Amino acid sequence: ERERDAHYLRGLLPPGVVSQDLQVKKIMHNLRQYKVPLQRYVAMMDLQERNERLFYKLLIDNVEELLPVVYTPTVGEACQKYGSIFRRPQGLYVSLRDKGKVIDVLRNWPERNIQVIVVTDGERILGLGDLGCQGMGIPVGKLSLYTALGGVRPSACLPITIDVGTNNEQLLNDEFYIGLRQRRATGEEYHELMEEFMDAVKQIYGEKVLIQFEDFANHNAFDLLAKYSKSHLVFNDDIQGTASVVLAGLLSSLKVVGGTLAEHTYLFLGAGEAGTGIAELIALEISKQTNAPIEECRKKVFLVDSKGLIVSSRKNSLQPFKTSWAHEREPVTTLLDAIKSIRPTVLIGTSGVGRAFTKEVIEAMASFNEVI
Repeated sequence: ERERDAHYLRGLLPPGVVSQDLQVKKIMHNLRQYKVPLQRYVAMMDLQERNERLFYKLLIDNVEELLPVVYTPTVGEACQKYGSIFRRPQGLYVSLRDKGKVIDVLRNWPERNIQVIVVTDGERILGLGDLGCQGMGIPVGKLSLYTALGGVRPSACLPITIDVGTNNEQLLNDEFYIGLRQRRATGEEYHELMEEFMDAVKQIYGEKVLIQFEDFANHNAFDLLAKYSKSHLVFNDDIQGTASVVLAGLLSSLKVVGGTLAEHTYLFLGAGEAGTGIAELIALEISKQTNAPIEECRKKVFLVDSKGLIVSSRKNSLQPFKTSWAHEREPVTTLLDAIKSIRPTVLIGTSGVGRAFTKEVIEAMASFNEVI
């Protein structure tokens, strides 16, 4: 009652007092009435804007049920339809039109004590491709998880989308699309905007702010990580985050199978950001454990991409981030042939192609690996 008087709320609220726990119960009841996941997503985003404390209470208390709603897989559909479901802006938008004024854009954000920035340019959103400005759902969703699961204050989180256009014809022709209606900028124009953005972030938020590159296309993801890793605190979840989880799994599995990382041979199906990122971390850990040069340790790791085993004879046609894995081997075009040729003790799948680990693949692996 005193709070109602102190905040001039008397008469503006019903007389009944509803506890936070009861509000959580009511909202979960309402959410469960929706049969379409996207409807639940929209309801959750509305709640986040309306009552942030209640949003995180709801998410923390029901994380298993709501995690697929606020992030994958529902966030993918939300990004595809972001223009249609767009109600109120979330996060910060930096576009080519802001070139020369990026620092002013950052100053418009109301919070100053930012600890984590998740930024995307929308070119490779999940497995859905170029969604342009509508990729904003990914930074927003990921930072929600950092708060709910990692305890990072919401006010310390900043989701950002860099809008340099899109090559998605469907979006360019969509009357509800919220981004720049132009082809995606590349080359010098792209990198100049990114450099201005990175400099502005450091100037406004300092050197200790974490900048997470999220869902950039391969060619930019590796370049940005290499370029800014020495001048900024940067991280790429697809390259480094996935790799750390897989390495942890491998180290734990050694307790069962025995031996060391260096005693195993690794074969990957998939040579994108995840595959090459995991491969590099495995090689780094082997190098750390054995004091062997990283180049020597990479020879324990092989990758298969859409054209077959990555070998030295393909080096001239490979993307730069794959060349470190082009070993002196005879070229083979299928995963099964690669298994028979290399005889790996560890098989890791990072490809979006389903049903690739067939019965023949499993039998081939079992034919020369001891069953525990």
